[in-house]
Amino acid sequence: MDLSSNFRILALYNQRMNDKLMEVCNQLTYGQLHQNTNSFFPTVMAHWNHILFGDLIMLQRLVANNLVSIDTKELNQLPTSKSTSDIFVSDLSELVKLRKTVDLIYIDITNQFTADSYNQLVRYTTTEEQVIERTVGEFCQHLFNHQTHHRGQLTCLLSQFDLDFGCTDLPVIVPERVDER
Repeated sequence: MDLSSNFRILALYNQRMNDKLMEVCNQLTYGQLHQNTNSFFPTVMAHWNHILFGDLIMLQRLVANNLVSIDTKELNQLPTSKSTSDIFVSDLSELVKLRKTVDLIYIDITNQFTADSYNQLVRYTTTEEQVIERTVGEFCQHLFNHQTHHRGQLTCLLSQFDLDFGCTDLPVIVPERVDER
């Protein structure tokens, strides 16, 4: 299996885990979604907004480097990431809509990549004004690790609310094989 197939699997995993956890979050009241949990990000919604921040800013960086092709109309409908504390959504229905759009874009992007794509360079400036240059492969690895890391924090919060989010193992969530043409 090549790197391109691996990232397609991670994009599918990302989509399915986000769908699954949003469904679990549907069991929370508005108050619980915004309750201070004394965690890394103060609320369940703050965690979701930070995951979106990472996804959106990484997407902006791929687009700025002309490494992906995304429909301009679709791209213009997305909010712009600027800060790690950006708030894009305040309720679950807004989250579901934006999250589904972003997840589908990432699946599409990973379908566009070839083995050669992963050696191309992404150059960007971080929110701390540090200039970074990474290969697309390294960049995508960070992107998917960021999502998984913060969803792990989110599952801890859901556990504290006594909610069962089920299995989060990648082979269980994404059991199908990716066509290796």
